[in-house]
Amino acid sequence: MDSSPDKRTERDVAVGIGLRIKHARMLRALTLKELASAAGWSESMLSKVERGLATPSLSALHKLAGVLETNVGELTSPHPHPASPVLKADARMRVTFGARKGHVGVSLERLVLPQPGLLLQADIHILAPRESSEQQISHIGEELGYVLCGKVELNVGDDTYLLEPHDSFHFRSELPHSYRNVGDSEAKIIWVNTPPTF
Repeated sequence: MDSSPDKRTERDVAVGIGLRIKHARMLRALTLKELASAAGWSESMLSKVERGLATPSLSALHKLAGVLETNVGELTSPHPHPASPVLKADARMRVTFGARKGHVGVSLERLVLPQPGLLLQADIHILAPRESSEQQISHIGEELGYVLCGKVELNVGDDTYLLEPHDSFHFRSELPHSYRNVGDSEAKIIWVNTPPTF
């Protein structure tokens, strides 16, 4: 898990996410087994995540957030409500999902700090070569994106699109969607969705 550009360690970030998941689970009076089963996780994986010993993929965390009736942003953001409408580049939080042996995962650099009541969510999705969002997901809302750099394969429903720098996209979030970096260099995508789910 990547803590750049904020200065937290990978372990700090993983522990924070785990504690927020455990808190949300306990608020809903769910056992580890009940939550794991409802989200399609193993109980042992959920236990590791809650203890900060593992980090889930973005699609797996999205499923868990749905069961907990929250969103990925609220489960991953330790920040209080911002006092300013401006978020300086060196203050943006970055969270990485799905990092494991042989994979660096997908990083989301927050352009808007997650907080209750927001209608929009905006991040820069950062993918190393051959990294992907893994499984297709779907949820209520709309998605809008702009490729800053790299080559990205975007899957929406049964269609596949090859996107390059300066290409953009827009689709209904109810359509199953996923993406992967098909180039040899890092890919970055400005990704905005409503309502916030990540």
